[in-house]
Amino acid sequence: MSKYTVLFFLIMFMIGTDTFMISPLLPTLQVKFGVSTGSAGWMLGAYTLSSAVFALIAGPLSDGWNRRTVLLCGLLGFSISTALCGFADSFWTMCLFRFLAGISAAFTAPQVWASIPTVVSPAKIAKTMGIAFSGIAASQALGVPIGSWLATSNWSVPFWTIGFASLLLVVFAFLLLPDIKPSATMGERTSILRRYVPLITSGKARSGFVAYLLLHLAVGTSFAFVGKWMADTFALSVGQIGTVVIFLGFGNLFGSMISSYFSRKLGNTNTIATGMLLLVALYAVVPQLTSVTSVRIVYLIIFTTLGIVFPIIIGVLTSLNASIRGTISSLTNSTMNGANTLGAWVAGLLYVQFGGYSSIGMFSAVCMALSLGTLLLGGVFGRKTVRSDTESASAS
Repeated sequence: MSKYTVLFFLIMFMIGTDTFMISPLLPTLQVKFGVSTGSAGWMLGAYTLSSAVFALIAGPLSDGWNRRTVLLCGLLGFSISTALCGFADSFWTMCLFRFLAGISAAFTAPQVWASIPTVVSPAKIAKTMGIAFSGIAASQALGVPIGSWLATSNWSVPFWTIGFASLLLVVFAFLLLPDIKPSATMGERTSILRRYVPLITSGKARSGFVAYLLLHLAVGTSFAFVGKWMADTFALSVGQIGTVVIFLGFGNLFGSMISSYFSRKLGNTNTIATGMLLLVALYAVVPQLTSVTSVRIVYLIIFTTLGIVFPIIIGVLTSLNASIRGTISSLTNSTMNGANTLGAWVAGLLYVQFGGYSSIGMFSAVCMALSLGTLLLGGVFGRKTVRSDTESASAS
């Protein structure tokens, strides 16, 4: 395993841990800051909202800058703002620090995906991409539960730990990464909107990102209040919730490891269709379960299936246009966090106003079905790629 592979894995592990850690901590933080259940979701939403909005800017800008510099600055800001979360003394200061952490993550994560094809050999690109993606899955399997267990001593400890660990990664990235400067064409002054034109004008790209939005809306809505649901229904502590969440992460990690196998055996379309139909059924069923053991088993299946599905869809989206890979990577990140932001708000509304977690499960099932329909009807898995302005001009 190369030094770059290890570095990118650890960066995604830290960002993933910070992204998902709020969910199992939500009951504790809600009591700590004295806020309602509906408002508590914004401690998650503040991070995902800022990450979604600023990723739209970060991607096009980074396509014309030195990616090493962008990654280092983003990771440094991420480490500082995450550590500051541990010092938050009110709901609003927590939301502010989470907002700043989301901005930093928006400039950091897309550089990982965009840098891999530059710093590793062509034969190792797919493998490195897969390992970096597994960093997110591993953050659910290990980072989030460890954060939950650390929080049993003090809720601030997980934030301080991630902040310090991320600061160490800044040092390693500074020492290991070479300059990754844009090509002469990409370095030219181009408006942010113009870099999105090839995607905006492509029906295939539009369908792909709408489907990706719906997919993450299903997952984000279900996950945002899973900790709250388990605390209310099964009277679990923060540490016990972390133990349950570990099944989600291990399922996602295992699924990402076997995703390529299913893709080869069944093909992308059949794998996605089968997996997402299974998810529709499971999201509708999970709120009806009456034991922690059954919840663990079903969520293990759900996140294993998601681990299989996500790499395939991400691979299709990032292959739309190689010349604007940073823009596409940032747009996928923005779409994910935008969906998670909306999902946190929807989850709070549904949980309080419409029958608790059962309504959340049905909402997620419907979003998953709509996502699958959009993927199939939009021809997202066709072979035709999205051409850039330069390619279009050459063809004409």
